[in-house]
Amino acid sequence: MSLMVHRLDTTEDFYRGLFGWVFEEGPRALGPYRLARLDGGQVAGIGAMAPDRRLPVDWTPYLATDDADAASELVRCCGGTVGVGPLDADAAGRKAICSDPAGAVFGLWQPRRHTGVERHGRPGTPVWNDLLVAEPTMVAKFYELVFGYDVRAEGDVATLYVQGRPVASICGADEETLREAGPRWTTHFEVADVDAAVARAEELGGRRVREPHDTPAGRMAEVADLEGARFTVVRSPR
Repeated sequence: MSLMVHRLDTTEDFYRGLFGWVFEEGPRALGPYRLARLDGGQVAGIGAMAPDRRLPVDWTPYLATDDADAASELVRCCGGTVGVGPLDADAAGRKAICSDPAGAVFGLWQPRRHTGVERHGRPGTPVWNDLLVAEPTMVAKFYELVFGYDVRAEGDVATLYVQGRPVASICGADEETLREAGPRWTTHFEVADVDAAVARAEELGGRRVREPHDTPAGRMAEVADLEGARFTVVRSPR
């Protein structure tokens, strides 16, 4: 998981206050970059955009691949776009920033020293990613072709599997939802108390986007950080 922002220090303060993350210097292939850790394990990365770049701020999921260069070519062949890379992130791995045929941005990650999120299932860790698009079946085919996911569709939701394990979902969204924020990936972070997490995010300068509500996947709410990056906080069923 990665987030590129305009004000790195204030964003650090927000996530430190919300999730208890501790930060350290990370790979500088794209400029200043900090690794977020929880209980000693890496959970995310936050970098600074170049001052002259005024791009939307969003959490970006990185999808694992054995060969970032070959996967980048597949992205292009299957109707996607490669915006950055592939390039080396020091000794941690090789990466590229891409968009799928619907326009949703995601990253490719070929691991070397860093193999991915190192803490799971506890408050402050990412637990799920889903993608909102107009035509989930069509977009799911793109991810199946590029990454080899097993796709299982039910209604307007396509779930992506790796070796029988669900790893992400692609969900149908109505025109109004897509007009507001466009096709995009959303990251879900585990919290101990959804309502308290929303209140804390607001105290730190963020805002609530969608009120806390109960779902089969747990109680959840959508919030935005200081620069508008949206994410979901969830209390998973126990």
